[in-house]
This record gives sequence, C-alpha cells and structure tokens, in this order.
Amino acid sequence: MWTFQVGGYQVLHKWLKDRKGRVLSFDDLFHYQKIVVALKETMRLMEEIDDLIPAWPIE
Repeated sequence: MWTFQVGGYQVLHKWLKDRKGRVLSFDDLFHYQKIVVALKETMRLMEEIDDLIPAWPIE
C-alpha cells in the first residue's frame, strides 16, 4: 500500500509528509487507518476490474 500512487504521488507518504513536525492526534491516526483501508479496497477493485476486462480497448 505504501507505494500506491494517485496523481503521481504516494498517498500515504504525502499524508504523513504534510504533517511533518506535528504530533498526530488519535483522530489523525484513525483517519490514516481509514485511508489505508480505502486504498486496500481500491486496489482490490482495480484488480477485479482488470480481471473482468479481457483486453483494452474494449471492442
């Protein structure tokens, strides 16, 4: 998940980098965990879609 990119940047790395030098609250950590779950589900759905589409472009 760490290497998963959206818009050319690593989502988890950028989220942490944007908060560098700051103590993360419980809510921050909970939000980060929700991002991890969302990315995992996104990756699963992307794989499922790839399996359903035999070739690209669809003819």
